Amino acid sequence: MSVSRRHFLKYCAGSAAALGLEFSSLGPLGRQVLAAGKRPPAPSYPISQDVQTTLVRTVIASGSPVLPNPLADPPTYASIYPCEISLYTQNSYGEWVQNQSAPYQKIDMNSSISTVPLTAQPGPSATLLSFFTISDVHICDKESPAQSVYNAYQYPYPGILSSGALVVPPNPLLGAKPGGGISSYSGIILYTTHVLDAAVQTINALHQVTPFDFGIALGDACDNTQYNELRWYLDVIDGGPITPSSGAHKGAGYIDYQKPYKAAGLDKSIPWYQAVGNHDQFWKGSTFWTEHLRKAVVGSSVLNTGPPELHTNFQDLMNGRGYLMGVVDGSTEYGDIIHAGPVTPGKPLPKVAADPHRRALSISQWMNEFFKSTSNPAGHGFTREMIDGSALAACYTFSPRADIPIKVIVLDDTDKIDGGAYGSIDKPRYDWLINELESGQAADELMIICAHIPVWPYDYQTPGAIWNPDSYVTDHELVTTISSTYSNVVLWMSGHVHRNAVTPQPDAGNPGYGFWEVETPSLRDFPQEFRRFEIVRNSDNETISILVIDVDPAVNPAPLRDGSQSPALLSRSYSIAAQQIFGSPIQQYPVIGSIEPQSGVCNAELVIQLSQLTPGLQNKILDISPVISSFKISTTSALAKNHTVILNNTVGGSVPAEYMASQSSSFSGAVWQPYSQAPCFTLSPSTTGSTTVYFKVQDGLGKQSAVASELLRGGGTV
Repeated sequence: MSVSRRHFLKYCAGSAAALGLEFSSLGPLGRQVLAAGKRPPAPSYPISQDVQTTLVRTVIASGSPVLPNPLADPPTYASIYPCEISLYTQNSYGEWVQNQSAPYQKIDMNSSISTVPLTAQPGPSATLLSFFTISDVHICDKESPAQSVYNAYQYPYPGILSSGALVVPPNPLLGAKPGGGISSYSGIILYTTHVLDAAVQTINALHQVTPFDFGIALGDACDNTQYNELRWYLDVIDGGPITPSSGAHKGAGYIDYQKPYKAAGLDKSIPWYQAVGNHDQFWKGSTFWTEHLRKAVVGSSVLNTGPPELHTNFQDLMNGRGYLMGVVDGSTEYGDIIHAGPVTPGKPLPKVAADPHRRALSISQWMNEFFKSTSNPAGHGFTREMIDGSALAACYTFSPRADIPIKVIVLDDTDKIDGGAYGSIDKPRYDWLINELESGQAADELMIICAHIPVWPYDYQTPGAIWNPDSYVTDHELVTTISSTYSNVVLWMSGHVHRNAVTPQPDAGNPGYGFWEVETPSLRDFPQEFRRFEIVRNSDNETISILVIDVDPAVNPAPLRDGSQSPALLSRSYSIAAQQIFGSPIQQYPVIGSIEPQSGVCNAELVIQLSQLTPGLQNKILDISPVISSFKISTTSALAKNHTVILNNTVGGSVPAEYMASQSSSFSGAVWQPYSQAPCFTLSPSTTGSTTVYFKVQDGLGKQSAVASELLRGGGTV
């Protein structure tokens, strides 16, 4: 659907009630069920119908908790432990309110920033692409015996050296190493499937207003590479029944985070794709799976490792013994942590219920599960050749629109060298990427790169900061090669760091040219957002813009039937509390423009000069015409009396300015009228039998669409 930028932003921001829409997560399959007289099961946890983006309102923490600063000298810490969830409210942790909007800023490659009032925005002359990204969902089996809960549930303890000195986590924001960071434990692990379900429903609501061409998940779907974690992830997106517990399924009948429920499922008309992350392959995203770990994850004994002081030396940590990592007791209201701490000599080790569905998946097995999904497309980007090893694993491309020359390159840039949280690519992946860039450049295609790990982003622009120094090419070498050689690349998208950030990657040899790097935050950690993207050709016909907007899942504030709160609502509180207790700055990095310091939101319009693109691509973009993607005629009883029908239509490509309708294929006697998505059309008084109505549109430059038509039977009765 083509709309002006002002209307696009309004639609993205507006609530369902204000727009008079009845949002539905049905999609084509659901509509077929309704047509057959059956209604699919409603989701157990429907979201609020007041769906708005951060352009209208943001979520910020409130209350007056003790805010620690673990990076200070000396460090300070919160008044309670992360695991003391029952004490959050009385200590003011996790409280939040909805705040004012976070308007987007217009930024060019020279880092020139301007904020233009929403009402003054010129409309785009063409819409090239609309899509969403989610990342770092970290679906977590909280009862798995192979977790690393012990290293964080009593943050900053039990990080104690044998000498008695305190171990301060190296970076509480990232928490990439299981030595006390937020990734080892936070209260949100109770509700990871519920957060994804709320995000999916929010995506469906936005799709009903301005359709998405596709969506892509940027890695770390799972927290610990387990089969049951991946099945929960896929089943939530597919809209299946969810049993969010494992082992003995404690508390499944009466504990909110353990109760089985029905997920809503992504609208079947939205194709979605998947990138692979480090947590999708490696134990806790940090090291290769060992035989000890593989036995522990499906067994009945809680993971037994070396002391916390070895958290930066994973080989010694895994070879060591004496410390149990702990699990969640699913029979308790707040997910109490049990079986964690030093092993008592001479005392039998505690046991948990074993579960073979917890098995760790190889990367081939992980990709194969995406073929066991009911949503589209089959495999979600992965191929059978990748699974059997005859093609480069987890790297692929796709073209999201047949009528727009856009190529999406999905790159696996996870570290196969050390099996950890660094980024890296080897020579085969580098050669593959360069070949795809070369072919896209030669074919005059606009190119987008999607990967889990950023390349040379803000605050990591030193060698070895985020990419493994042993990578075949460094992150700086790669970003320089792309920006200086492949001018049709306009966007690199990633997740991994759990933050909103925008980094320009300019071409040093051509001022004003380059590509944008945009990071998508985590659905696990605050601010628990996903991103909406719109790429448009601007009305100056000299630039294109990438509109980037953050979206909070629309949690439901209304009590459930049993009087309890929405799980997604509770998860938001827990994510804010974790951020406060761990002292994780929402945005501690210098970034271009401004990031709202309390909400962590970064909405932006990122400008690309059309002249940087290859001449062939420039011509293709300038030649984009309107395309009628749907045309459906309807009426009402009041209109039918006057022989009048409604011409419902959706138009992509360039923005339509006028439409023409006629019962004649030659449009004899018809005139151009101001465009509308649902104009009324009065049939000829002489119409008595079946008739066909023809419809076309044209944009502001006079470029016309192909003709759409529909047959009306019985004198226009519909």
